Amino acid sequence: MAEQYQLPIDGNWNQDDIIAVSNLIDAVLQVYEGGCDREYLLTTYHRFLTVIPSKSEQKAFDRDFEQQTGRSIYQTMKLTDKPVKRVLVND
Repeated sequence: MAEQYQLPIDGNWNQDDIIAVSNLIDAVLQVYEGGCDREYLLTTYHRFLTVIPSKSEQKAFDRDFEQQTGRSIYQTMKLTDKPVKRVLVND
């Protein structure tokens, strides 16, 4: 990932939480840059939900991420509804 993003990191997160959120961000970006394994994407998303369990905080995080990258976590995760091995978006 060549670009740098300012993720809204919560001061209460520990190192594992930061890694979990970063892993999801990387997986979401992979979907747009050549594809990502569906199971890996789902796994990282479920871990993200344990770090940010509040729906309102998830939405705020996604809005901030989308403003910076043009990519939506929510829209990306909707792609996992299809029974495919790899999730890929062709812009």
